[in-house]
Amino acid sequence: MKGKIIFLSLFLLLTTEAVSSQNKNAPQSIISTTAIIRKYHTQDELKAMQKGELLDLYIERIKVLTKTLPYIALATKPGVTMADLGIPMDNENKKIQDSQVVATTTYLDTTVEFQRKMMPYSDKDNLVAAILFYENTIKSLHLFNEYN
Repeated sequence: MKGKIIFLSLFLLLTTEAVSSQNKNAPQSIISTTAIIRKYHTQDELKAMQKGELLDLYIERIKVLTKTLPYIALATKPGVTMADLGIPMDNENKKIQDSQVVATTTYLDTTVEFQRKMMPYSDKDNLVAAILFYENTIKSLHLFNEYN
């Protein structure tokens, strides 16, 4: 019985290691697949919301813009990889992309913490205007492809 438990544990450990090592070799998206907006809103919809809901929307839009805007010369939609663009997936490019993901995550963690502490002091109308501005900016990314 003890042998079966040890065997099963080793099997699960090796299986987990094999799965995680496969994920490291998979091409990583240039724009995070989480950089999406669930719904766009009208000014009236936003004005009817509580400040806490508005803050969540505000932060969601900051995340999308941060994960998208620096890369629009390469791609404008989540899911595009370096391989899709013909960029070699050598160790140097992989390291650069990995370090960019870490830097973006660190920046967003700090920014979200700041937003959660400071934005409750903002005027609700300014928060609504900022959300609408961010949404229009995100919508304009769809037009970006027309310029190519």
